[in-house]
Amino acid sequence: MAHLCGLCLALRDEHGHASRLVTNYDGLLVSVLTEAQAPVSSPHRRAAACALRGFKGADVVAAGGVRLAAAVSLLLASGKLRDHIEDGDGVYARPLVAAGAGRMADRWSAAGSGTAAALGFDPGPLLTAVQEQTRLERLPAPRLLQLTAPTEAAVAAAFGHTAMLAGKPGNREALEEAGRHFGRLAHLLDAVEDLARDRDQGAYNPLIASGTDLADARRRCDDAAHGLRLAVADLDLERRHLVSALLVKETGRAVDRVFGEAERPKAPPRDPRLKPNPGGLLSLLCVSASCCTCGLYRPPWDEDRYKSCGERCDPGGCDCCGQCGDGCSGCCDCCSCDC
Repeated sequence: MAHLCGLCLALRDEHGHASRLVTNYDGLLVSVLTEAQAPVSSPHRRAAACALRGFKGADVVAAGGVRLAAAVSLLLASGKLRDHIEDGDGVYARPLVAAGAGRMADRWSAAGSGTAAALGFDPGPLLTAVQEQTRLERLPAPRLLQLTAPTEAAVAAAFGHTAMLAGKPGNREALEEAGRHFGRLAHLLDAVEDLARDRDQGAYNPLIASGTDLADARRRCDDAAHGLRLAVADLDLERRHLVSALLVKETGRAVDRVFGEAERPKAPPRDPRLKPNPGGLLSLLCVSASCCTCGLYRPPWDEDRYKSCGERCDPGGCDCCGQCGDGCSGCCDCCSCDC
């Protein structure tokens, strides 16, 4: 929380309240890595009460890596806005919205580049990541790792520069390696989470474009998580606990959670004719009416309301259903169906 609130306040203090919209959990990893290498490089201060903290004060990171985290967050958010505008996603298809978002993207890009320059960080990989991603997405048959490369390069550059801020240049190579693995994980997990929705909407998804199934995507995520663990183990850190918790333990949990949800059987779609249950007295009265009519009356929110007799009766639980034609149609007397 010290890093998250520090990132939010750094954005506010240097770039105004609107820039706090780009506060994100991935960005604060840059601040965490800087402090873990050399705590003296990330001093703390006492922040005033905030509504998001229940109107309580807090100890927050005040400088160092949190400024780099702010610059990275602004640059990546600017790129994402431009990507949405170019693709005409959702509300960005509207000219007025696109124009306003474009101006905000320009401001965020300039602000992030200014802070990056003050910290000696080359923002080039971050500025070109979105353009390169757009170019790769237009290829007829891209490879999966080809599509994740721009994200990997951007995160590697940000992670690597924390070694310079912390005064530990010997960590740079391992940090860049960790950044590449983390960037690949972030890109792939995002693609897996959006896979079903993108498939239904006909939207672009790197797994679909590269012909990658979930099993192959899981293997690549497991490989990236393993590489990330090895890279973190090679780091010279004065405070290792939070880095290990976020980059090793939580990323492993994220892989299990995302693929667990993606591989879970989907519930059948809800019948659009069904109404929401209003609850209260009306719901009680309708349930009573259904009981009193032995199910002949069913309220508009009852899932069996629009099912046929055969759909409501389980032939496996009624010995005579096989004798009643097509699954109890006609409702023979020997069946216990309520239709």
